[in-house]
Amino acid sequence: MNFDLVVIGSGPGGYVAAIRASQLGLKTAVIEKSELGGICLNWGCIPTKSLLKSAQVFDYMKHAADYGVTIDGEAKADFAKMVERSRGVADGMSKGIQFLFKKNKIEVINGFGKLKAKNTIEVTDGEGKKSEVSAKHIILATGARSKELPNLPQDGEKIIGYRKALTLEKQPESMIVVGSGAIGSEFAYFYSTIGTKVTLVEFLPSIVPNEDEEVSKQLGRSFKKEKINVMVSSSVEKVDISGDKCKVTIKTKKGEEVHEADIVLSAVGISPNIEGIGLEEMGIEMEHGKIKVDDYYKTNIDGVYAIGDIVHGPALAHVASAEGIACVEKIAGENPQPIDYNNIPGCTYTSPEIASVGMTEKAAKEAGYEVKIGKFPFTASGKASAAGAKDGFVKLIFDEKYGELLGAHLIGANVTEMIAELVVAKKLETTGHELIKAIHPHPTMSEAIMEAAAAAYGEVIHI
Repeated sequence: MNFDLVVIGSGPGGYVAAIRASQLGLKTAVIEKSELGGICLNWGCIPTKSLLKSAQVFDYMKHAADYGVTIDGEAKADFAKMVERSRGVADGMSKGIQFLFKKNKIEVINGFGKLKAKNTIEVTDGEGKKSEVSAKHIILATGARSKELPNLPQDGEKIIGYRKALTLEKQPESMIVVGSGAIGSEFAYFYSTIGTKVTLVEFLPSIVPNEDEEVSKQLGRSFKKEKINVMVSSSVEKVDISGDKCKVTIKTKKGEEVHEADIVLSAVGISPNIEGIGLEEMGIEMEHGKIKVDDYYKTNIDGVYAIGDIVHGPALAHVASAEGIACVEKIAGENPQPIDYNNIPGCTYTSPEIASVGMTEKAAKEAGYEVKIGKFPFTASGKASAAGAKDGFVKLIFDEKYGELLGAHLIGANVTEMIAELVVAKKLETTGHELIKAIHPHPTMSEAIMEAAAAAYGEVIHI
């Protein structure tokens, strides 16, 4: 049980780090207390996208006549089958991780890992039996869980977190979703689309509050069109679960209101899994509730590193993966570049989708930039019209002085597949004029990127 590297946790940070380490010749093991692939693969990114696809297909069926398709009888959402498909997709992906570990000769140790001493980990298996593993290098990649608020304690039945929302036994007639970040907004869209009456409550003045203000407003309009009751500048004060339904007291600008729902979904963020893993005993330095690391994820203790949701930075799967790769490449003596946290794409898989990278318009102006803004609506896109998906736009923000792309904010169909072009453009310091002159295929949604760049410089053709 001696290794060059041991990773505690097999989520998108941990398993990617382990595979890259093995590729670089390090004898590697992964300690995992639950399913391989972690929360993202089993209870987050992948199964939620499966449910969202089911909702999208159902929505297409409901609007089939708009596309010249006649369906005899009424399309119905089979909630249990949607959940079953979602679990099947997640299980298949988890088996894929098993294959990758076997292929890369990575040993899997089942149990709960805790730092015991320098280069030593204590592993407690499901039956309580303890063993020790030693390694020259240890990466903590223990991820996070649904955050619980004191006035919104989750009982797993009436007040639930995202994990339970994936596997409810039956579809609720009504639901109140608290928090409108990616998790809350995605579940609000899913449940509303299949027929649940949904109220979305957000404490801040706009939903998806980390996004550009114009994107937030557009999603709000789209949600209201889908009959989602959106309440901003509002907070849940208390929930009474003593009766058949939840009685939720919501504080608004106008005063307190009481709403009833079958289920309350708490989507107010996540809490890092840092308890009981030996941080205090080892004297690992913390900062604002997370592990403090350097540019290559080394803690203040030699041989101990941390990546993903337990360190500062966006709590996103692709960020954890990139951190894991940079960390092990540094350990192996490579020369990786530190991650540029100003060029991290974020995606929200509602309908319409949201994708963004870099500064919002407000942030760019507050940073002192003179900016050029280019915006192209999908109402002017031939492909969007043909697809029946005209909601949304592409908005690009350029530095007026040098033409540098400062930020990109997209809302519309399939924009999560389009954002990578702008991440690469930003990485390569591509200018607005270069985007304009890069010929985009017609008809595509991606033409809107070229057109938005042209709009910033007064050269747009189609609006």
